[in-house]
Amino acid sequence: MTAYKQNRRAILKALAGSAALPFLARAESESESERTAWYRAAKFGMFIHWGPYSLASIEASWPIMVPKSSSSNPITEAEYRALPKRFNPVEYDPSAWVRLARAAGQRYMVFTTKHHDGFCMFDSAYTNFKITKTPYGKDATAMLSKACATAGMPLGFYYSPPDMTHPGYRDTSKPASENWHGEPARPEWPLYLDYMQLQLSELLTRYGDVRIIWFDGLDHEEKYDGRRFLRLIHDLQPGTLVNNRIGVPGDYQTPEQFIPSAIPTKGIRIMGTDRGVDTKLIRGVPRPEDFQLWETCMTINNTWAYNKYDRKFKSANFLIRSLIEVASRGGNFLLNVGPSPEGTIQPEFQERLLAIGKWLDVNGEAIYDTTYGPIQGVPFARTTAKGANVYVHVFDWPQGKLELNGISRAVRAVALLNDGKPLVFQQDGERVSIELPAVAPDPVATVLILRGA
Repeated sequence: MTAYKQNRRAILKALAGSAALPFLARAESESESERTAWYRAAKFGMFIHWGPYSLASIEASWPIMVPKSSSSNPITEAEYRALPKRFNPVEYDPSAWVRLARAAGQRYMVFTTKHHDGFCMFDSAYTNFKITKTPYGKDATAMLSKACATAGMPLGFYYSPPDMTHPGYRDTSKPASENWHGEPARPEWPLYLDYMQLQLSELLTRYGDVRIIWFDGLDHEEKYDGRRFLRLIHDLQPGTLVNNRIGVPGDYQTPEQFIPSAIPTKGIRIMGTDRGVDTKLIRGVPRPEDFQLWETCMTINNTWAYNKYDRKFKSANFLIRSLIEVASRGGNFLLNVGPSPEGTIQPEFQERLLAIGKWLDVNGEAIYDTTYGPIQGVPFARTTAKGANVYVHVFDWPQGKLELNGISRAVRAVALLNDGKPLVFQQDGERVSIELPAVAPDPVATVLILRGA
């Protein structure tokens, strides 16, 4: 332990005195709106859960933490921990991943650098439980970082505060299922927090421009001393955004596998799969200063990691409408892929991503750089807004006229977004009546643009 402490002090001193931290040059006075502007505009990102667990077609980490959760495909902890010995994703091509994300219309990526099992997909100096000690031997995070930088794709890192492998996080002589929540009362706990600091420092100084740190602290997150890590992140890369899963508010909220039924506002915490938060949300349209930045993360099938047995794929239509739903409430949509053991993204995922990209090629103006629309809670359509314009995403195509209530701004023109064809309309106060073609141009969602005066 003494040697560890001495090494820690040496590393932190080296980091503090380094002249090779270009990100410190960013203006620390940068306002919150400036820091989050790119993220608010991006709207749609790719989440990537990948590691040796893909070999067994099981979920990341949970089979050893809560074995009952993987009863359909059980694996022992010893078998799980032996998976890195076989991990050799020789077909991994990070540039192909970036191209796919681009084709899908995704404007940022978030990569799992360490999940709850503690296995590192980057070449950390502070553990041997990492990808560079597998048969593959290469730093997958560095490769993806380079590919993203070359393509101009913003990249963020998922980093798990829970760590089933580190002896400071828990007594590792016991099965992970007995103490996976962590043991902060043990004297080793401060050394675990130091370990987190060292690894986050590596990620923020060796892998280029990190746009997001995506924590996933699970429960009792106060044990991680989140403010300490916010300071560290903002010291090393002031522009990096941080989510709300380390016991402090962060920059944005993170509902998981569901979309809040109303626009999130400040003061209401949304995290994980707790849909009960919907009862706390205020219906209607909030003032801009009350809006809370948020992001729904969602899987394409039912698992985050690669699972060849999980064939319950969400349809492309469902995913497109989910993206619209999220954007209509001012949020971002982080859609997950679990690459295969070989490092490829399975065809079913690619098909859906490309279908979303095809829809966005036509309708992206109504998603990117928008905020929540003025009409909320109607079953037949969703609205987004940008400047003086309102975009109406019509799910259920009416016969004859579309009647909208709640358009307070003056409308000078209405058109189909796909071809710019003008539509006849009338406005009476906040009521707008629009004459529509007999058939919807897009059966998934046809977008009308209401151009403001």
